[in-house]
Order: sequence, then C-alpha cells, then structure tokens
Amino acid sequence: MGGVLAVALQLVGCAHDPQPAPVATAGTEEPYRIGREDVLDISVWRDPDLSRTLPVRPDGFITLPMAGEVQAEGRTTVELEQDIARRLQKYIQNPRVTVMVREVNSARVFVTGEVQKPGAFPLRGNVTVLQALAMAGGLTEFADRNGMMVIRGNNGPRIPVRYSDLVDRRAQGGDFPLQPGDTVVVP
Repeated sequence: MGGVLAVALQLVGCAHDPQPAPVATAGTEEPYRIGREDVLDISVWRDPDLSRTLPVRPDGFITLPMAGEVQAEGRTTVELEQDIARRLQKYIQNPRVTVMVREVNSARVFVTGEVQKPGAFPLRGNVTVLQALAMAGGLTEFADRNGMMVIRGNNGPRIPVRYSDLVDRRAQGGDFPLQPGDTVVVP
C-alpha cells in the first residue's frame, strides 16, 4: 500500500498479563489483498468495452464480460490480473489486463461496548487501540478501563487491554496497531 517499510505484528508479553500483545517490528511489506466492498479499476488494453470500474460484491466476486464470475477477495492485484487474462485468452490474443484498487472499503475495525459511538471505523494506515477508542468518541463513565479486550479478526487471539497501559508509553506492549477485522470490546 505504498510504504517502503511496513509494520509487521509480533506477539510479546504484556507487563500486566502473560497474554501476548502485538508490537511493531520492521519487516517486508505484504502486498495488499483485495477485500469485499473494495472498488476496482479493471483495464483491458485496447479493449474499452471490457474495461470496468467494479465493486467487489459481498460474496467476494466480480463479474466481467467474457471472463464471467471471478473471485477477487483475498487476492493481490497481480493475481487477479493473471486470472482475468487467462480467462480472456479464449477470446483475445495476448490480453493485457491491469487491476488497480480505486477505493479501499474493506479494511475496518469495530469498537463496541461502553464507548460514546460504537460502530465500524475505516482502517487507514496504522490505527492503534487508543486511536480507535478516540474514533468511537471515547469511553463512557461506566466503562471498565481495565477489562477491555481486542478480538483479532478471523478467529484470532483475544488480547486483554488495560487503558492505563495504552496511555503509559513505558508499558511493554501498551498501545498497538489494530489489524483489519479487529474488534475492540469495552465492557
């Protein structure tokens, strides 16, 4: 997604709990994987009738003339280009396909519970737990500040979070970046 250096998440122990919490480390940037509701520009060189701007449907597929139903979700743009080109080879000699992500709509985090405005929020760049709480309008007066939890998307681990650790920069594993599909639960 355009950066030279990406942040990879690695699990390390929290100061208050033996449960792991992510910490940023330098690593190789993973290519962006297309998600549901992303909008794609698909261009077939010298064939404007086959070029389209399409949203990825809720089932993860797009539909293109002559290529048919094509799974877009979970693929990189290069993987999708190759699949579409392979499908079009039946009709076009040496098709050149370009896929660009016009809008990233699939990367979201969810904040629920005792916050002012619970809901889904776009994940643009590195958003930490504290920033997600701010997007949700902050904690209510009834929030259990030490009983919060981040539930990783795709059945990942549950990470206990203490508000005091989020604001204390000295706490090992305090505030950390969220991943697409994460849910911050504030009891």
